[in-house]
Amino acid sequence: MAIAPKSKLSKARRDKRRSSHWKLEAPGLVKCSKCGEFRLPHRVCKACGTYNGREVINVNGK
Repeated sequence: MAIAPKSKLSKARRDKRRSSHWKLEAPGLVKCSKCGEFRLPHRVCKACGTYNGREVINVNGK
């Protein structure tokens, strides 16, 4: 059974508790070993189409 709070929480106190829920983090970027572009780790490079030293997608010819 839920128990009602004894006193009202101020907006500042409430928002202090919630402040950590909305923090944004920049993604950790790494340089591509082939072309040097920044990319997300464990993903195919959008600039040259390589992953783990192999060409996975053909970027030049569409």
